[in-house]
Amino acid sequence: MPRSSADRSRPPLRQAVARLLPARPVLGFLLLLALLGTLSYAAGAAAGPVAPDLQPAGGTRTGGGTPAGDGDMGGMHGMGGAAPRPVPGGAPR
Repeated sequence: MPRSSADRSRPPLRQAVARLLPARPVLGFLLLLALLGTLSYAAGAAAGPVAPDLQPAGGTRTGGGTPAGDGDMGGMHGMGGAAPRPVPGGAPR
């Protein structure tokens, strides 16, 4: 049975799918990335929490997540100085 001209102009399904997919190296990279992500998730799940009973040195927690006082670390001279002055528009830097 002879084929019509419409059948000859349409590419086979395999060629159409191959044209839509990214290149093989890209597919390989994505597959490797998914595999490594899965392996790292499994390793993290097997290891469990890093420090489940981590407590401050003083014992129990004090409540809020804000530091006590002004947050000064002491001994860090010059770290909490004034903010730098803005440079005027025409001044050289």
